[in-house]
Amino acid sequence: MISRFSAEIATATLTAGLGLAAVVGALEFGIGWGDAGPEPGAFPFYIGLLVVAASLVNLVQATVGREGLRSTFLDHEQAKRVASFFIPMVVFVIVARLLGLYVASALYLTFVMWFQGGYRILVSAASGVAAAVAFYFVLEYAFQVPILKGPLEAALGLY
Repeated sequence: MISRFSAEIATATLTAGLGLAAVVGALEFGIGWGDAGPEPGAFPFYIGLLVVAASLVNLVQATVGREGLRSTFLDHEQAKRVASFFIPMVVFVIVARLLGLYVASALYLTFVMWFQGGYRILVSAASGVAAAVAFYFVLEYAFQVPILKGPLEAALGLY
């Protein structure tokens, strides 16, 4: 069980870290004023500072209002539901890197429709493949946006 207080503290800490990373990264590009105007890191620097400040405010509010945050944020049953969506997404990213986005999309849609949606495997697989083919034609031909391809597309000569 995760309390709402723990979730608030974790979120504020995570966003403060992301804001700090933006600030540090922006410093590498310069944050001053050059001959042509602001240097490339100026905007990300100030946005990063804003994110850090907002995160600190959230951290203080969570600490001061701790009594009101005793409720459960995530119990065991809810965690299982979150994991049932999060784990397939992580696997999708890994498969996309190995086999390309079109194959990963077909496999992801097939699995999600079959496992979570309760559709028959044949219907799920047909829908996953149809969606991947539609994505291919829309992205590659209509919008001419090259997407990460894998060994299957290479074998089919779709590069």
